[in-house]
Amino acid sequence: DDVGRSLLENYYREHAQVAADHGLGFVFETPTWRSSSDWGARLGFDQADLDDVNRDAVTLVRGVRDSMPGLSGPTTVSGVIGPRGDGYSVGDAMTAEAARDYHRRQVEVFAGAGCDMVSTMTTTYAAEGAGVALAAREVGIPVAVSFTVETDGRLPDGSTLEDAIAAVDAATERYVRYFGVNCAHPDHLRPTLGGDEEWVGRIGWLRANASRLSHAELDAAETLDDGDPLELGAQYAELRTMLPSLTVVGGCCGTDVRHVRAIAEALAP
Repeated sequence: DDVGRSLLENYYREHAQVAADHGLGFVFETPTWRSSSDWGARLGFDQADLDDVNRDAVTLVRGVRDSMPGLSGPTTVSGVIGPRGDGYSVGDAMTAEAARDYHRRQVEVFAGAGCDMVSTMTTTYAAEGAGVALAAREVGIPVAVSFTVETDGRLPDGSTLEDAIAAVDAATERYVRYFGVNCAHPDHLRPTLGGDEEWVGRIGWLRANASRLSHAELDAAETLDDGDPLELGAQYAELRTMLPSLTVVGGCCGTDVRHVRAIAEALAP
């Protein structure tokens, strides 16, 4: 509705303004993490409804982008795809082929609506990330795959980040443009990184939580843990020395524009 649309536009605009203030580019990720068929059905949306929602989301973020002439860096419109199941646990895992078939419709709609790329976030196991990437390859649109990790740095299915990236690359002939990590605190990721392993260079995207809490603790929390924005910015600067390809940064659970501004101020110089 109009009120919700206004809230979304303002939310995107204040974050994009951080990029404008620092001479950086901005990735406009659509608000569509839950607009796939299983989740839409819970709200009574059929496939035609969901197609309209996904197209409208692209129109919304493109409108915000076009209304901000101060953005001097590159801008990208990315169609966001969420996991078929829960974002914190695996549940019923799919094969890569089943994931491709499930997510392909959303990928097709994003491509038809003019997205520059698609991305899948909070991916809990490799096969689902590979499925989205396979769908993107078939449709002919670039794709990024972002995994989430637990406090031990492993994916919710127990696999290592290294193994998950290798599995997706093997299944898709390295079609993924870059990998990411989201919905995890830097402290959870840092111990898994080290040396100059080739897989670390495949990580180009980080959207960390402000909170150090585990996924289970976040699920049970009744108050928002927004951490310390300045500390988070400093942690991003440290991780950048360990992630040579890190290019896209932002925030996840508990973050707002304060955190994103602190991250930009820590990295832009």
